[in-house]
Amino acid sequence: MKRRQSPASQIRFCRFTEKLSPLHHFLQEQLHLPLEEANALLRHWQKPRSLKRGEFLTRKGQVEQHLYYILEGTVVIFYDIEENEQVVGFGYADTLICSFPSFIRNRPSDYYIQALGATELVGITHTDFYCLLEQHPRLESTWRQMVEEALLGRIEREIDLLTVSPRERIQRLLNRSQHIFQLIPHKYIASYLRMAPETLSRNMK
Repeated sequence: MKRRQSPASQIRFCRFTEKLSPLHHFLQEQLHLPLEEANALLRHWQKPRSLKRGEFLTRKGQVEQHLYYILEGTVVIFYDIEENEQVVGFGYADTLICSFPSFIRNRPSDYYIQALGATELVGITHTDFYCLLEQHPRLESTWRQMVEEALLGRIEREIDLLTVSPRERIQRLLNRSQHIFQLIPHKYIASYLRMAPETLSRNMK
């Protein structure tokens, strides 16, 4: 016999479902997934995760088992190089986050993902996600396109770091993602742009 949910459990489930409405909008409006694929993902994207400031979503050496969607909050992605944190990316509300090389290859992560403040996420397991890719060709093609665009973005960023001045690096980031400067403390942005915080401050005047 199927166990009935208590009224309190039903209320919690309804509230959790309401919290997922931004994710449903993201899947349809930003990823342009048809309703069938979006609903299939949503049914499995059900693992909530809450982080306090300074807590880690992923640590170096951990195998990434979930792909997360950030409901609210911000995270920083960094390598620990000779006890110095080298920032390589950020995550914020309405974006996907995980240690992507670890998630895709099922190998230990090379970097950390840490909350910069109270952060709420919801995840889908690696197993469920890749099963859905096999079942829905449109979803598989969207995922492949996302990975390709991420690779191209990484290449463009590496070229920027090697060939343009600090002021140009700042301007290009402003052109691409101006909102980051309102969401992320500038010391992390400076590390991301491979410059000292003082250089960032001086070139933004």
